[in-house]
Amino acid sequence: MSRHRSPGGEEGSLALEESIDYAPTRARGTHRLPAPPSVLRGRVVVAAVAIGAFAAAGAGQTLQAAHASPSDGVTPLANGRDAAAAFGVGGNAPAAPEIMPVARSVDPASEASKLAKSQRISDQRAAKEAEARRPLFVKPADGVFSSGFGARWGVLHAGIDLAGPLGTPIVAAADGEVIDAGPASGFGMWIRVRLDDGTINVYGHMYKFNVHVGQRVKAGDLISWIGNNGFSTGPHLHFEVWEPGGMKINPLPWLNERGVSV
Repeated sequence: MSRHRSPGGEEGSLALEESIDYAPTRARGTHRLPAPPSVLRGRVVVAAVAIGAFAAAGAGQTLQAAHASPSDGVTPLANGRDAAAAFGVGGNAPAAPEIMPVARSVDPASEASKLAKSQRISDQRAAKEAEARRPLFVKPADGVFSSGFGARWGVLHAGIDLAGPLGTPIVAAADGEVIDAGPASGFGMWIRVRLDDGTINVYGHMYKFNVHVGQRVKAGDLISWIGNNGFSTGPHLHFEVWEPGGMKINPLPWLNERGVSV
């Protein structure tokens, strides 16, 4: 076997060969990198398949473009990079735009108007509900029944008396319009309220008023206070009921028929 001489001479070549011949053989598997985990291998395989599919798609587009005319409406992809970009993988395609929330501008005046309208609707609904629940007839004063309808001392006592302390509230027994509020013979002071059906309720012996002529009142509204004016033997309310034709009737059954106990 011929030997090649190196610039260092034969001795240098022999030494180099001996070092190569007698170099220790590295044990198989020594310092070997660990095998990638199965998940990583799976991802690599999927990526390889995807890249192959994209490349095939790009090649197919190229072949199709080569055999297609502009009238076919086919836009060829220039290369595999464009094909990958068309599928949203790799390439130089721009990233998807980030959608930023847009703050709505609020008109304070408009919002205040909406709130006010909502409050008005709520108030109207509450008023209608209260109107539907309120009684249409009530006891005119919280007093003790002290005298009834009929003859007394040779004259007609045309109403009922409800005795109570001075200043006890007197309320409208029913809805109606105030047609009198002032001095009256025998009553000292009186109030007359005409109801919607023409009936008139009369209140006597009070000392001041809480209403005026022409005012519309509802059952339970405060109209005056118990007094002792006129022909009276003590503080009380004198209450009468006159029919539309002017006839004076017993107020007790009239109130009872309307669900009011005295």
